Amino acid sequence: MNIDIDKIMQILDNTYEANNLISSMEEADDPYKLLISCLLSLRTKDETTYPAAKRLFKLAGTPQDMIKLNPKIIEETIYPVGFYHNKTQTILTISKLLIEQYDGKVPADMDKLLEFKGVGRKTANLVLARGFKIPAICVDTHVHRISNRLGYVKTKNPEETEMTLRKNLPSKWWFTINTVLVRHGQETCKPTAARCFECPVEKYCLKVDVKMAKYTKPKIK
Repeated sequence: MNIDIDKIMQILDNTYEANNLISSMEEADDPYKLLISCLLSLRTKDETTYPAAKRLFKLAGTPQDMIKLNPKIIEETIYPVGFYHNKTQTILTISKLLIEQYDGKVPADMDKLLEFKGVGRKTANLVLARGFKIPAICVDTHVHRISNRLGYVKTKNPEETEMTLRKNLPSKWWFTINTVLVRHGQETCKPTAARCFECPVEKYCLKVDVKMAKYTKPKIK
C-alpha cells in the first residue's frame, strides 16, 4: 500500500481548519512571543498554556519589557503552567541574552536558537517556520507517532522523523504538518486507544502498532 500523503494531509487540513482548531499560539507571527509561548507549553496542556501566554504578553511583549518584570510577577502570571518557577528563570535568561547578543531580536537561525537553554529542535523549528516563514518541520510526539502509524516513515525518535520528513514530505506541507497532526493526535489518533472508527483518513493508514479504543455506539436520546 502506497501512502498518499498529499491526500491524507489535504483531508486532515480541511477537517481541522473547518473546525477552527488551530491554536492561537501557532498562529502567532511574532518570533519572540512564539518562542516564549513554546517554552511555556513544555509539559503543559494547551488549555493552560495559551491563557498563560496571553496574560504574560499583556505585561510584556518584548525582551526589553520582560526583563523589567519581577520574577515573582511572572511566576504568578504564568501559573499554573508546569515548572513555572524554572520557566520564569529561562524566560528572563533568554530575554537578557537576546538583548545582549541580538539587539533584542530572535535570531532566524537554527544553531543560534539551539544555544539557548531550554530550546530544542521542536521549538526552534516552530519559531523558524511560524515566526520567520523559513521552511522547517516541527516534529513533536504527535507528528512522530502519527507519521509512523500511517506507515509514511519508520523511525525511532522525533529527530529521525524530522530528517526523514525533510527528505520525503512535499514542501507545501512543511508549515502545516505540525498543526494538523497535533490536533489529529489530540482529537482522534491518540497515543493509546486511538479512535480509528472516527478517523477521516482511516482507509489510507497502515495502523502500524496502533492500539485502538473500543467503539461505543452513541446513545439515542
